[in-house]
Amino acid sequence: MEGIKQLRTRCWIDIDGKKFFGPGRAQLLMMIAKNGSLSKAAKEMGMSYRKAWSMVEDMNQRGQKPYVDLHKGGAEGGGAELTETGKKVLSTFLKMNDEITISMQKYTDEMLALI
Repeated sequence: MEGIKQLRTRCWIDIDGKKFFGPGRAQLLMMIAKNGSLSKAAKEMGMSYRKAWSMVEDMNQRGQKPYVDLHKGGAEGGGAELTETGKKVLSTFLKMNDEITISMQKYTDEMLALI
């Protein structure tokens, strides 16, 4: 009996052997850019605000420069926006993943036929 075969990959960037940036964090940055709010981004992703905040803090602290500027609430409410570094990291990561996908697609049929 032959099962359903899939060739899949996930690209992660590690710092000192610990995961730092990957698809989930890229999606979080996209949602922050779209919504202008960390809480709205987290809600749209089905993630707790606390987890989203923790991810942003980790990126801001372990990256070379901060990725997200967080603005505290007040009369006009808070907000969040990507820094130039955050925009560049996201853009480059997405382009890199597109190239990885294109490369994988070239060999998927051949590879899966061998499995």
